[in-house]
Amino acid sequence: MKAIKTLPEGYKEIYSIDLQKNKKMSLLVNLIAIAIALLLIVPIHFLIPISTLFSMENGFGNYAIRFLALIVLMIVYMVLHELVHGIAMKMCGTEKIRYGFTGMYAFAGSDDYYGKKPYIFIALAPVVLWGIVLAIITPLVPIERFWVVYFIQIINISGAAGDLFVTVRFSRLPKDILVKDYGVGMTVYSRS
Repeated sequence: MKAIKTLPEGYKEIYSIDLQKNKKMSLLVNLIAIAIALLLIVPIHFLIPISTLFSMENGFGNYAIRFLALIVLMIVYMVLHELVHGIAMKMCGTEKIRYGFTGMYAFAGSDDYYGKKPYIFIALAPVVLWGIVLAIITPLVPIERFWVVYFIQIINISGAAGDLFVTVRFSRLPKDILVKDYGVGMTVYSRS
């Protein structure tokens, strides 16, 4: 099902999420993100201690370069994550996509409505694409730079907590749902 420009007759709102306004839901999504991050950090720490990220063994210059690279890669990743959402929206037929940053959340949104499967594709596209790319790259980097790249993978997976949350939540909703994602929130409609 391609993106739909107008809500079909007979559809009514059945669910909505707005992480800017709903503080409880925002807290829940952020707690899920922290839990995912811890699950990714703790076991790997026993293989490659996180202290290698902070090591000044090769001098302060290498230490500073690692942190600068980490900050730059985090910013680049956030942009790429939202671009992939936008590309997935385009693949589903959306013509106009809005990108933005609210101070807490970067987003891609549109005025279109998406069926359940297309919306789940849009939600999961960045975490799957970048998860595969980073899983290939991470083992190839030298040990002293491992945590720089692995932190981007942690951000990829834990930062997708909202995308994962809506995927699980929407999977339980009726087949006929249509989702309007306006960026920091979404509204779900159904005939049921």
